[in-house]
Amino acid sequence: MSDALMDAIAARIQTALGAADLTEFTDLLHPDVRWGPPDDPNPGCTNRKQVLTWYRRGRDAGVRAEVVECHVFDCRILIGTRIWGRDEHAAEGVERWQVFTVNGGQIVDITGYDDRSEALARAGG
Repeated sequence: MSDALMDAIAARIQTALGAADLTEFTDLLHPDVRWGPPDDPNPGCTNRKQVLTWYRRGRDAGVRAEVVECHVFDCRILIGTRIWGRDEHAAEGVERWQVFTVNGGQIVDITGYDDRSEALARAGG
């Protein structure tokens, strides 16, 4: 996949997450996208509908994310976010990282991390 296409997908992910825009995000997700913690053989989400439902629940509960960093590594995109709206992090927010794996122009895997260095290493940085 070309660098220009990966950069464009990364920009779309940033826009969708920052605006909580599920319409924009829907087109990026492969129908069989998987999402979960690292190395989980049975991730919590195994298709587009489940991923969108998870995001929708968070958005409806008032959870918001600000993209604070984005790096493209071959077919993977590392997105760092600061998240607000959860009771325990209402004021200061909490940082989380996700590695998005892209194949054929769509996101096929999303892996979530609490640790930036682990996410960076897994992304290829």
